[in-house]
Amino acid sequence: MFEVLTVCTGNICRSPLAEQLLRLHLTDQNASVSSAGTRGLRSAPMTPEALALADQLGVPSGDSTAHRSRFLTEQHLASPDLIITMTRDHRRLVAELAPSRMRSTFTAREFARLAAEVTDEEIRDAAATAPAQTPGGRVRAAATLLASRRGMVLPPQKPENDDVIDPYGRSWQTYLLSAEQLTPALGEITRVLRAAEVSS
Repeated sequence: MFEVLTVCTGNICRSPLAEQLLRLHLTDQNASVSSAGTRGLRSAPMTPEALALADQLGVPSGDSTAHRSRFLTEQHLASPDLIITMTRDHRRLVAELAPSRMRSTFTAREFARLAAEVTDEEIRDAAATAPAQTPGGRVRAAATLLASRRGMVLPPQKPENDDVIDPYGRSWQTYLLSAEQLTPALGEITRVLRAAEVSS
């Protein structure tokens, strides 16, 4: 099994949607996908707008309606093989809680930007070098490969282009924009995990 953690602020919009979509995309993998928020609400449901987005994107309604937010702690960062945050601020907070996890931590759009410069063959080769040839070990090796490209791949024209906009308390159009930024990145994350030949 391998573990993926998604992180946003309140854990009621972006990170649960990312969690549920990744779980949906990885149904044939032995994956554990969870989410948490850096501050704010505890045990709160997803917003109605986030629930509507999840439904539009094919998430089973039982998954999204069952979600309850949780507050990110250092303990949550110990075991995931890949940590996907929604913004650079969330990534910074992860680094403050668990500095050793930075090679496995990316914003969703940063991950996609770095992954776009890496072939499936390169990912498979990196995964094959993992000391522990387990699904989790192979994911961590693939993440290390992408982390090594930081500073080598051109940065976005605007730093905020590595972020997924926070739609909480904003218009439906902002929710749609948030999803438009998030879903292509999740596609790249899924591609990398599959290229690492992670299987149950």
